[in-house]
Amino acid sequence: MSTAATDLPIADPPEVRRAAWRLLKSRPAVLTAVVVLHVLAAVTGLAGPWLLGRLIDDVRVGTTEAGIDRIALLIAGFVVVNAVVTRFARYVSFRFGETLLAELRENFIARSLSLPLSTVEKAGTGDLMTRSSQDVDALGSSIRFAVPEMLVGVVTLALTLVAMVTINPLLALTSLVGGPVLFVVTRWYLRRARLVYLRDGRARSAISEGLATTVEGARTIEALGLQDRRVERGYETLRGFHDVRMSALRLRTVWFPITEFTYMVPLAAILLVGGVLFANDLATIGAVTATALYVNQTIEPLDRLLAWTEQLQIGSTSFARVLGVGKVPADRTEHGLEPADDKLAATDVRYAYAEGHDVLHGVDLTIRPGERLAMVGPSGAGKSTLGRLLAGVDGPRTGGITVGGVDVTGLPLGELRRRIALVTQEHHVFLGTLRDNLALARPDATDEEIHQALSSVDADWVADLPGGLQAELGSGGYEPSPAQAQQIALARLVLADPHTLVLDEATSLLDPRAARHLERSLAAVLSGRTVIAIAHRLHTAHDADRVAVVSGGRIAELGSHDELIAADGDYAALWKSWRS
Repeated sequence: MSTAATDLPIADPPEVRRAAWRLLKSRPAVLTAVVVLHVLAAVTGLAGPWLLGRLIDDVRVGTTEAGIDRIALLIAGFVVVNAVVTRFARYVSFRFGETLLAELRENFIARSLSLPLSTVEKAGTGDLMTRSSQDVDALGSSIRFAVPEMLVGVVTLALTLVAMVTINPLLALTSLVGGPVLFVVTRWYLRRARLVYLRDGRARSAISEGLATTVEGARTIEALGLQDRRVERGYETLRGFHDVRMSALRLRTVWFPITEFTYMVPLAAILLVGGVLFANDLATIGAVTATALYVNQTIEPLDRLLAWTEQLQIGSTSFARVLGVGKVPADRTEHGLEPADDKLAATDVRYAYAEGHDVLHGVDLTIRPGERLAMVGPSGAGKSTLGRLLAGVDGPRTGGITVGGVDVTGLPLGELRRRIALVTQEHHVFLGTLRDNLALARPDATDEEIHQALSSVDADWVADLPGGLQAELGSGGYEPSPAQAQQIALARLVLADPHTLVLDEATSLLDPRAARHLERSLAAVLSGRTVIAIAHRLHTAHDADRVAVVSGGRIAELGSHDELIAADGDYAALWKSWRS
């Protein structure tokens, strides 16, 4: 089973409790209203059994029809008041929960977007995807339902116990007979459940990761004949998930039957002890009846409290995973220096994905402002790695990458992205309108500017979209093809308007003729900007000012197209092979 989920941290229980308390305290007025309304709902719910017990005692000693009618009307009145107060208590609770959930979602998105890209890639998409979907949904269920329901249960049980003590302390003490067993078995369950649900989260992440990587690499898997291996890997992941779910089920098969048994013990004890007390004139029949009704009345909130304890345990575990995203340490320290210009330079750069295995070996490269540099070479030579380092996504193991004489990884991320942008062949279309997707790069862009950006990347298909820029994209709307998604990403790049662009196979999903036309269109738009184009199609190199041939993690050749052809080295061999 994949261990990707272990790469992102998880908050510990004290951190979860502190975060939950800060969240609740963020709106003290609403929290107070929630508590007060639930207390009123619990108090009005206690009136019925007390009045019924008093009615029984009054009838036993003798009363009038008017007295009976008065108590009956009071009971009916309290039932109505309880229903109204309970309705408003739940309404305020649910609104409070939705507000907190919205805040949590916003904080999670902000933390996720600030994650170092290197951390996200090492953790894999499955873990972050599971935290942003299933964990947030589980946390939402806890905030919407578990927290309000448990608040109702706790308040109701506490006030019911107070009412029973008021009626008869001995009977109230008898009602607690099942408490020790319930406490012990619940504590036993909770101590084990957290670990099980953390394993459950990791298992779900492994499933998401397996599905995502299999779908994304389906053609490669098929080409290499690895279908059986991926299927077996999928079964292995599912077996791990099954084992975790069975562990959770085993905990429930112990916890639930014992808790159900403890519900019945207090009621039987009340009737038995109550009979003895009544026979010895230590309690009235009305007191015994009222206490028995109270005990019976506590079964529902107690059952609800314990049932939601499991959901709260799941929610707490999900909250720990959501908070854990914010515990990822930054991968860079801002130096506060201002670049003197836009000259990009790599000096003796070495980089390793795994310790002791460098993929770049002492690379030296200087790119002049406004230059178009093409990087070519065989697959695995280190082109994309060097491109990521030049864009400031990762920092070198040794050596340095500078822009305007200052370290690129020491620039604030916002400043870095305004200066240098990386566009790869992997693009994402977000749910929303076409305009929303493009305005991500520049929220203040006008419709005219957006249309100009689309025109510069040859996105003529937009003119045929119903609704134009307001057309909904994604599930339920227009589904752009991979090539169209690539054009959307390039249009975002035009709107972002950075001075330096690193294009890593950015037109690979277009057919060669369309890619050639698009690159010529972009050349006019990007005139005066520094462009580093990583490509397998060598017509990109033909049009560049200089070509860097990367081989074995080193710059093997550097010069113009004509110079490298004349040198009759690696580039000339690549060019002849590509043209043949």
